Amino acid sequence: MISRITPIALALALSGCAIGPDYLRPANLLPALFAEAKPAEAVTIAANPAVNPRWWTLFEDATLNDLVDQALANNADLRLAVARVEQAEAVAREAGSSFFPQIDGGAALSNSQASTKTSTFTSAQPRLRHARSAALSTSFELDVWGRIRRANEAAQASMLASRYGRDAVRLSVAGLIAGNYLALRAYDAQLAVSAATLKTRQESLDLVRTRVDAGLISPLDGHQAEAALAAAQAQLADQRRLRALTEHQLALLTGNPGLRIAAGDLRQLPLPPQPPAGLPADLVSARPDVLRAEQELVAANAGIGIAKAGYFPKFTLTGSVGSESKVLSDLFTAGSGTWSLGLAALMPVLDFGRTTARVDQARAVNEQSLIAWQDSLQTAYKEVRDALVSLRELSDAEAAQERRVVAAEQSLQLARTRYEAGYSGYLEVLDAQRTTNEASLARVATRQARLQAAVDLFKALGGGWHPGSRRGGCPL
Repeated sequence: MISRITPIALALALSGCAIGPDYLRPANLLPALFAEAKPAEAVTIAANPAVNPRWWTLFEDATLNDLVDQALANNADLRLAVARVEQAEAVAREAGSSFFPQIDGGAALSNSQASTKTSTFTSAQPRLRHARSAALSTSFELDVWGRIRRANEAAQASMLASRYGRDAVRLSVAGLIAGNYLALRAYDAQLAVSAATLKTRQESLDLVRTRVDAGLISPLDGHQAEAALAAAQAQLADQRRLRALTEHQLALLTGNPGLRIAAGDLRQLPLPPQPPAGLPADLVSARPDVLRAEQELVAANAGIGIAKAGYFPKFTLTGSVGSESKVLSDLFTAGSGTWSLGLAALMPVLDFGRTTARVDQARAVNEQSLIAWQDSLQTAYKEVRDALVSLRELSDAEAAQERRVVAAEQSLQLARTRYEAGYSGYLEVLDAQRTTNEASLARVATRQARLQAAVDLFKALGGGWHPGSRRGGCPL
């Protein structure tokens, strides 16, 4: 019996093919290069579109590096993502175990007594009956049509999608740390500007009071100087508040509630490397969210095969081996052995379109996953283009802001000279002070925006690039 059934079962299992479409990556319709980058001068990076997993180190700031490292170790969202990966890996292992039979061991002991009103008893069939048994049994689905293979393929793809999801969270957390850290340093720079403004306005108020007390000018100038000083004090207080809130946000992101960051200055932070010439669009295909979307597409594609397997019979191989006896002492003696082996087939004859509906659902899910993957690619491409444009234009804007600050400081110097000489009123000095303060703060904001654009580019590329040239950058 065994010699007949086993070869048939093995032949069915080995000769079967996995039904449903095999996955083929759809065509990537993105342009070859980013038009917003520099003209193509070097194609070496196109041949090796590798990303830099520690892109934040390109800012060369030890405090930033430490904050990101803390976040990658302690951030709650990232720890949740890691736990989801562990769950997906366990699910994939469970799916892989379906390739092998599950062997169960069982033992039973029973005593029973039959009714004298319904049965007659003989020495061969006594009223009291005893049974002892022990057996190993299995029930194994033969993967003739590849349903199990497709299920395992879907589970493996889901596991990879979970890993890429973790990497996407990792990239997002690093980007949030970098962005908030740059904002913190921008507030430090603004506080330095406001402190200088406060000092200047205090000196102006002292001068005005002296002249008012001497009767040289109207008390109106004194009130205006006091108002300007109060405005600078309020500005300073608001900047201190915003810096503290940003520090608290960094504490939450790093999982370090007591985090304190010493004052620094954004103006001394060097600029990151500029994107190389000929930046290839293929870099975005390595973004974690794009890779996750593709693995979800792989899983959805395998789902079509799983659904189609419902059209075909399901073959199950069953078997058991063990022993039975009336008393426990005879359970493993000669003649107590038992075994069974069988092959069963189950096929839907009339399901009123259920299987077809499941196939249609799987195809619809596959179409949705395809659209999601294409959208993730296009979104990534758009975000890179936006960041490249921002980097280019903010570089010009920063140069213009530098000229604006120089001109405003010269105007303030002239206004003070004219006022002290009596050639103009104090209103001209106030206007020059406000202009200088606004220009200095705008210069800091533009530098922050330029650095944030670099962070956005790193995130949009999934980690940036491996720089091969010397970095640029200078103090503000």
